Amino acid sequence: MSNPTSQVRGFYETCTDLRPEDQAQIERVLDSLPLLADIIHADLLVHARAGDRVVVVGHAAPRPVPSLYPSSQVGCSFDRRDSTPVFRVLHDGRQHESLSGMLIWGAPTLQEVFPIRAADDRVIAAVACHTNLLEHERLQRQDAHYRSVLSRVRDFGFSGQLVGAGSIGRLGEHDGILIIDQTGMVRFMNSVAENQYRRVGYVDSLIGSQISEIDTNEYICFRSMERSICLEQRIQEEDQIWIKRAIPIPPQAPRRFLHRGAPVPTEPEGALVFIQDITEDVRREQELKIKSAMIQEVHHRVKNNLQTVAFLLRMEASRSPSPEVKDTLRQTVGRVLSIAVVHEFLSRGEASEISIRDICQRMVAEVAGGLIDPNKRVRISVNGPNFTLPSQQATSCALVMNELISNAVEHGFAGRVEGNIEIRFCEMDSSMVIEIVDDGIGLPEDFDPSTTKSLGLQIVQTLVRDDLRGQLQLIHDEGVTARISFPKELCRLLA
Repeated sequence: MSNPTSQVRGFYETCTDLRPEDQAQIERVLDSLPLLADIIHADLLVHARAGDRVVVVGHAAPRPVPSLYPSSQVGCSFDRRDSTPVFRVLHDGRQHESLSGMLIWGAPTLQEVFPIRAADDRVIAAVACHTNLLEHERLQRQDAHYRSVLSRVRDFGFSGQLVGAGSIGRLGEHDGILIIDQTGMVRFMNSVAENQYRRVGYVDSLIGSQISEIDTNEYICFRSMERSICLEQRIQEEDQIWIKRAIPIPPQAPRRFLHRGAPVPTEPEGALVFIQDITEDVRREQELKIKSAMIQEVHHRVKNNLQTVAFLLRMEASRSPSPEVKDTLRQTVGRVLSIAVVHEFLSRGEASEISIRDICQRMVAEVAGGLIDPNKRVRISVNGPNFTLPSQQATSCALVMNELISNAVEHGFAGRVEGNIEIRFCEMDSSMVIEIVDDGIGLPEDFDPSTTKSLGLQIVQTLVRDDLRGQLQLIHDEGVTARISFPKELCRLLA
């Protein structure tokens, strides 16, 4: 199973024998857990006592290789029969000599268990390392010095002394790996790192070379050794972009010092460096940004062009002597501007989904400024949850709301000097509902929406049916309620 959840914390309330300082020590180990899981290619599970059982208080799954678990194991508890090696380490405090073969989700697995000790040498928890047997065998074929370094870093992390491990990113499957000793000499280099340095001009192997003599940015390696801290840096080497992660290599020391949590009295013996090549990712990201900027510019120009069309139509309306032509052009201007509003929102950002509440607020402002007679007191309010629609459906929704709000203003308050229009957004079990409710004069008694010759209502019915896959209802009850309902799967609710 790939990519389950990584480290999760909690469940201390069941571990009644843990002191506050014990929890702090376990937290230090948990900070290092994701990085250690990536380095040693194993699932790491931290167990603590919970009465006569043990509970998993932390789980880190490796990123470079598939995890053995489909999901986080935090919160799982076991008795002695289920987890004998863990109980043995927690009870006896043995270093890590609990090695056993087992099956996890059908995969042959090697289990090693290590103690986590408090400053006074008490065993307060245990880390179970579960490694796929094939991955373990592959690691055994690696360079002996590399294996030794991994073991030392692992033990250092389990002692809670791997400072800064929680602040650097996760490792990848195709990272280059170097080991640099305290004199600055390259002691180990995997084939991926050789290819990475080859792309910046170093054809020959760098093993045995002084890193200070290489014309690349290796500052992070010396800084990590100097400060005894894990560090991360993004650098550019010619046309290559790398993320370098440096981990100080602890000295070889008796494990009793490491697991007691006492500081090791000597400087790091070097740095373990992982190099992630993100060149192609950065290039793709830059291309996407350029495309996004171009698309936003297109939407901006479309909005400007639509506003120009609306301006020309207004000019034609002002010059026409025919009231019918003026009214038709005015309605057309409203429709054009409702489409322009959607393009205006699309021109502002990368989102391909549009907030319908924002669209509605703009519609209300347009209607209030252009359609409502200044001598009338017609109040328009918007209520209910916000949601987004894809740009095509948002355009249709904008046109529909424009028609219905315009109709309510124009026909609902004929002969009246004041009134109210409420626009409601409602969430149902499987649908979203938009209601435009007015307290106006209502519909004519012989009104039939299926036979109406009103172009506006025909547009509304077509867009609701074809684009929104919904239904339109006109309800006459002390005014008019225009109700549009469409499937909830079209939209995404916003907080």
